[in-house]
Amino acid sequence: MAIMVLVIRVKAAKKPTNIRKIILPPIFMSTGALMYLVPEFRLTKNEILEAVVFGVLFSFLLIRTSNFEVRADQIYLQRSKAFIFILAGLVVVRIIAKLVLSYSIDVGQLSGMFFLLAYSMIVPWRIAMFLQYRKVKNEHMLKPKIL
Repeated sequence: MAIMVLVIRVKAAKKPTNIRKIILPPIFMSTGALMYLVPEFRLTKNEILEAVVFGVLFSFLLIRTSNFEVRADQIYLQRSKAFIFILAGLVVVRIIAKLVLSYSIDVGQLSGMFFLLAYSMIVPWRIAMFLQYRKVKNEHMLKPKIL
């Protein structure tokens, strides 16, 4: 899955981005919250708090590595070499945490926690990307065009 994210991210950097490409992934991912209708996946207040806190903390790494640039009057997401290492690090941390926590937390609840952690990581990241995209777009539109 991590390799797929890397491939998608590299391909995305080759094409201009827009608001829709920034906003839609968390919306599509939100359908996964339907898992919480099944009692096996429901979380306690502490588990929710832990997952959200770690998700938001991890999102700062993604926010720091996401920048936009203007090329040929189009806005592109800049490639970051650090993104690959951060993503790999997050995968390793997730695997270790899953191995350690699987002894004390039920598999269903653990799945619910990791979904919530991922969602709590993606939403702030995408909000920051949206704000940064809008800023770059506004700055670019204000610059006088040289003929």
